[in-house]
Amino acid sequence: MTQAIATQENNIQHDGKNLSFKTAGKGRAIVLFHSLLADQSSWDHIIPTLVKTHQVIQLSLPGFDDSNFVGGSLNAISDQIASVIQTLSLEPSPIFMGNGYGGFVALNTALRYPDLPYKLVLADCGACFTEPGRAAFKGMSENAKNKGLSAIADVAMRRLFAPAYQELHPELIAERKERFLRLNLETFHGACEALSTMDLRTAVTQLHIPSLVVVGELDEATPAPMSVELAELLPNASLHIFPGLAHVPQLQDPAAFLKGIESFIAV
Repeated sequence: MTQAIATQENNIQHDGKNLSFKTAGKGRAIVLFHSLLADQSSWDHIIPTLVKTHQVIQLSLPGFDDSNFVGGSLNAISDQIASVIQTLSLEPSPIFMGNGYGGFVALNTALRYPDLPYKLVLADCGACFTEPGRAAFKGMSENAKNKGLSAIADVAMRRLFAPAYQELHPELIAERKERFLRLNLETFHGACEALSTMDLRTAVTQLHIPSLVVVGELDEATPAPMSVELAELLPNASLHIFPGLAHVPQLQDPAAFLKGIESFIAV
């Protein structure tokens, strides 16, 4: 069971659009960017540990929960988030930690606002999808348009968790599937379009922010070679692969995830 902690609900508007987030703890801030297929609650199991040493800012990305949709463009989403973070006047500068889609958003925000984050933790993302990866997003989006999210829910769970893990944790899978089915369709289609056309490979070679790239060995959504490539392209990055884990390692094995990032976020 996740330990209860004192959190504060926050809403800040930029250009008439609301961004919702939770805050807890004190210290250098860590801003959490969640995955497309797993909402902000996917961080809940590691937050009780993070708040012992950091202020944690748990975003609901634009188009999720009470955060208004600002369009599917990664640049528009990054601008919205950056504006709100700048409003918070965080001192010292924050660490960005993103998972999956949230990793791409965190990375893109750092590219557009390189003076904003102190460090980056990029979990299960990359700089560009392969052609089969691009096709997978286009296919999911098309199926969801024609048949609704329920038609791709099992595929989404497979992209989050390996089959063996699903068999051992049916209650978690059922809960995650229920959350996925609440996702706004406009948000989903916009994200699929952005990810299927994104290519940050040239841009990231100029990003000198200290970065830790981590990935689950069994990730099917953003396969480990994407993270390996990202770590090689970034000028100041290290790589950690979690054996036996998949797309949301912080949810699947919180202890392993925390061990993998603890020294990087401590300094």
